Amino acid sequence: MKVTMLLCDAAQVADGKLYILGGGWSLTGPEPVPSAIALKVEVGWHEVDTPHHWELFLEDADGRPVLVATPEGSQPVEVRGEFQVTRPTTVPEGTPIDVALAVNLGPLPLEPDSRYIWRLSIDGEANEDWALAFTTRPLSPA
Repeated sequence: MKVTMLLCDAAQVADGKLYILGGGWSLTGPEPVPSAIALKVEVGWHEVDTPHHWELFLEDADGRPVLVATPEGSQPVEVRGEFQVTRPTTVPEGTPIDVALAVNLGPLPLEPDSRYIWRLSIDGEANEDWALAFTTRPLSPA
């Protein structure tokens, strides 16, 4: 599979297309703000008509999971989902089929002046290109 990922302020999928607001950033904060990840997945012809499981994991610059406080205690920041593509009758055999996914996130309490990476896996497989790095701004001097 081929994946294109983009950090943005918000995203949604309608009629198989991605609609992106405030896309293409890699610097945010320092205060927590909502964000989103827009994904375009090219599913190979031989991989259609099968359910696929995806997962996004937020890591710090050292590759450790980012933890946030929840009522159940500290939990890693992770998002999961499923998608399935059917073969359209209108495209030639062998054509990859696009899938658009939008993952909208609430404000995350991230450390200022820090580097983070979203990592994607699909069906338990990861690719070094399936990552989005970003940095939080330092706090302004008081």
